Amino acid sequence: MFEILTGTGLAVAAGLNAYIPLLTLGLAGRFLDFVELPPAWSWLSNEWVLGILGVLLVIEIIADKIPVVDSVNDWIQTMVRPAAGGIAFGTGSTSATAVVQDPASIFSSNAWVPIAIGIVLALATHVTKMASRPAMNAATFGAAAPVVSTFEDVSSAVLSVLALLLPVLVVAALAGLTVGFVMLFRRARHHRAQRRALSL
Repeated sequence: MFEILTGTGLAVAAGLNAYIPLLTLGLAGRFLDFVELPPAWSWLSNEWVLGILGVLLVIEIIADKIPVVDSVNDWIQTMVRPAAGGIAFGTGSTSATAVVQDPASIFSSNAWVPIAIGIVLALATHVTKMASRPAMNAATFGAAAPVVSTFEDVSSAVLSVLALLLPVLVVAALAGLTVGFVMLFRRARHHRAQRRALSL
């Protein structure tokens, strides 16, 4: 059960930001004694991989906060985020952590299953993000881009950490993420309605 929660949290986090969960996994595997990445995914803790992920993360954080550029970036990330979600779920659900002691047992017969689940979860999250961002930008004349992007980055980081350390809280975090997105979307629509009223 914890394996699924860990993988789910990491995959959804990848749907918001492809590099945060991968960087979290790599750093945890490299520096935390109680996190042991499976041999197939140990390359994530390589210093060169961590450096590249760090650079890509900085680029993603900047690009995602600029109106119009964020939408272009979302199109580019359509392949990246689902792939990262597959890697994140596959790595997280088969890693030994302080909570998950026998990670291989749940997916031992079908190694491709966690990767496929991660791809689907990350893709669904990415599509939701990609569809809602232009509407929020249009409603707020681009003012929502940095706010929503920061919310997504923080959510991705929180989900990634919880998935590794306290996977039981992933469900609550996902519920909070959903509520947060709904509130942001409603607020953007409210701003748009106010501007229309003032223009009449």
